[in-house]
Amino acid sequence: MGNYLVDRFVRSTVEMSSRYGVPRPRWASSSSSKVKTTDRLSAVADAINDRKLPPELRGQHSAVRSETDIIGVVEQRIWHSMEEGQFENLPGKGKPLNLSTNPHADPAEDTLYGILSKNGCAPEWIELNKEIRNQVSAWLVALKKAWTSKCNGDSSKWAESSETLKRQLRDINDKMFGLKWEKELARLEE
Repeated sequence: MGNYLVDRFVRSTVEMSSRYGVPRPRWASSSSSKVKTTDRLSAVADAINDRKLPPELRGQHSAVRSETDIIGVVEQRIWHSMEEGQFENLPGKGKPLNLSTNPHADPAEDTLYGILSKNGCAPEWIELNKEIRNQVSAWLVALKKAWTSKCNGDSSKWAESSETLKRQLRDINDKMFGLKWEKELARLEE
């Protein structure tokens, strides 16, 4: 990426100088100097990017510097800091968290959720989650009741109930997948 930007900068500078009648920059006069300048600019870009890395990963141009490497370094630093007790004297230690606002949420969205909460309402996704959980628990009760009737010898009622229950299961799984007919029957057999 860095080389691409450097090449683009060099090309645009040379084009602008020829377009507006400005003499070409000294570094753009020959192809060999253009390569040297590109290499120098690329080295500067690499040095800047290298400074953004944790010290443990700096200068490892041949090594793969992936997100996993950086996460590993961060985790090591956190554990080392914990062992040294640097998290012991933080301000607010032992006090309850202020959960009235969410610092990571959009302020407008946070305000909206606050208004909903004060008026005893919940966001749509929470209401949908409640509805799905209620449907699942009602479905499980109906399945257990039908299974009990089957175990008591009423196979005709089981056949009728199982078709209805399978249909209801498909409706539930359309909203939230995860329930499997065979798995739920195996739980009842235990």
